[in-house]
Amino acid sequence: MLNTSNTPQERPTGDPNYLVGIDLHGRRVVVVGGGSVAQRRLGLLIASGADVHVVSRAVTPAVEGMAASGQITIALRDYADGDLEDAWYAIACTDEPKTNAAVVAEATRRRVFCVRADTARLGTAVTPATARYDGLSLGVLASGQHRRSAAVRTAMLEALQSGVVSDDSTPITPGVALIGGGPGDPDLITVRGRRLLARANLVVADRLAPPELLAELGPEVEVIDAAKIPYGRAMAQEAINTALIDGAKAGKFVVRLKGGDPYVFGRGYEELEACVEAGVPVTVVPGVTSPISVPAAAGIPVTHRGVTHEFVVVSGHLKPDHPDSLVDWPALARLRGTLVLMMAVERIEQFATALLDGGRPADTPATVIQEGTLRTQRVLRADLATVAERVRAEGIRPPAIVVIGPTAGFSAAPELDSAAG
Repeated sequence: MLNTSNTPQERPTGDPNYLVGIDLHGRRVVVVGGGSVAQRRLGLLIASGADVHVVSRAVTPAVEGMAASGQITIALRDYADGDLEDAWYAIACTDEPKTNAAVVAEATRRRVFCVRADTARLGTAVTPATARYDGLSLGVLASGQHRRSAAVRTAMLEALQSGVVSDDSTPITPGVALIGGGPGDPDLITVRGRRLLARANLVVADRLAPPELLAELGPEVEVIDAAKIPYGRAMAQEAINTALIDGAKAGKFVVRLKGGDPYVFGRGYEELEACVEAGVPVTVVPGVTSPISVPAAAGIPVTHRGVTHEFVVVSGHLKPDHPDSLVDWPALARLRGTLVLMMAVERIEQFATALLDGGRPADTPATVIQEGTLRTQRVLRADLATVAERVRAEGIRPPAIVVIGPTAGFSAAPELDSAAG
């Protein structure tokens, strides 16, 4: 726990509050007041296993729900002297200062520590800004400066989540983590992904993995750019698998950092199979996937109540009539929902024609998002009949995502439409 008090002129002997963890499991705790302040405090008390009793003339629906589920008991009445009998801990959080003062007075007489929510310094205990993280409990006090303690608490939590501060000094077990880096914005990697990335000895990164994440790595971390592994696509994948396996067998913790999600057109499962076959342990960390998040960043929901009940994500790495294509384009054309085309810009004319020939209306909205979620994001709005022509005219290039369907015409974020038509 941290104490960030720095007001020596007010408290020359230091902050008198002594931070300590109290075991309230099975012990009586009395909360006087049932409003929003009480509601915020009750969750942690319940999680601690305390025997919680609320005394209040009225309570919020959420507090009432806690009682209905058996998590707490409620006495719907005014506070009365004697309510703290057998209590180990008390909280006075009514909107009546006289009542709160009376609760503190009884608590003091009974030698029960009591938090006074309206004026913390008039109680005999204070509640720190708290957070829980992977079995840790964090608490910060700042001499009643609640905004400051909350800010420090949040910063510490973010530092632990991101891996900037480590809570574990033991070496991580050698192996491989397949991590989805998200759609492009480095802030959109998952908390777990960022934490594991910070502990890597070797990182094998895709071209679309957020490069800012690599800049956070220490100089001792080896980074392999998977986009530069030679010998063509099939051999490149084999070389990537070898790099992952060899690194792990050399005692390293290897991160395979991908854009989006490892299992959405990312060959993640192929890499997992190769590692498992070689006896290398693998952790899979899902990522924020581009076909949903990139349209969202452009103001487009892939589903919307009463408009579309389906969305389909399609790979555009093969043209519709390619003998290896597994996509039923006539069936896609008959759908009324949302189509999200990945890797489709280079063949947009062929995909649009296939959908039109299959019966999709020419005026179906079609939106193309280039470099989604980044500062350089561009959004082009058209329809199925004109989207290919517009893409060429506007110079749209990969990476880009094509959204086709009724919701592609939605726009809740017009300020992002730098190439809107």
